[in-house]
Amino acid sequence: MKTTKNRNLVTGGAGFLGSHLIDKLMESGEDVICLDNYFTGRKSNIFKWISNPNFELIRHDVTNTINLEVDNIWHLACPASPIHYQLNPIKTAKTSFLGTINMLGLAKRTGAKILLASTSEVYGDPEVHPQPEEYRGCVNSIGIRSCYDEGKRIAETLCFDYQRMHNVDIKVMRIFNTYGPRMVPNDGRVVSNFICQALQGKSLSIYGDGSQTRSFC
Repeated sequence: MKTTKNRNLVTGGAGFLGSHLIDKLMESGEDVICLDNYFTGRKSNIFKWISNPNFELIRHDVTNTINLEVDNIWHLACPASPIHYQLNPIKTAKTSFLGTINMLGLAKRTGAKILLASTSEVYGDPEVHPQPEEYRGCVNSIGIRSCYDEGKRIAETLCFDYQRMHNVDIKVMRIFNTYGPRMVPNDGRVVSNFICQALQGKSLSIYGDGSQTRSFC
């Protein structure tokens, strides 16, 4: 019988995916701290939990350190849409690099488990379909998308180095073009584009020659 609740830190918790994770944790009776700077997250996504005694909301940017006591860290903070992450590519790279270092340092100090939300973009422009986890990718480290792609790659590197050097309990998930309720309509990705264009009676935008494929979550 479980007698104590886990203290969960969710970075990017007011965002599309983070808010759904918070819903699940709160509905399970866990303690949750939501960390978000509201660059792409919205307070309305987690508003229903604000008065709950098991929930705490902190406006904070993960590129800055924070001192908390937690059992689990769910590290989802980073803009995922090209429209958003290319607005300030240096800040995007810093969010993945410094933000992940800060969260891993917190996990090392507290003994917390940490889950990194990575991306299928770590495979770059893959030459293998579908991509198995051991595939190392075909990447462009200097293109306009590299602030996100390379940011996530170094975040993964940091996770595994902290595991090897400090025995931090890590997990990494590579998410493929997620869609669903609370996603930002104008995020510029294919599912939201199709839905918005269809609702407005517009033609659907197909990039390239239309023969490309994509995996979705």
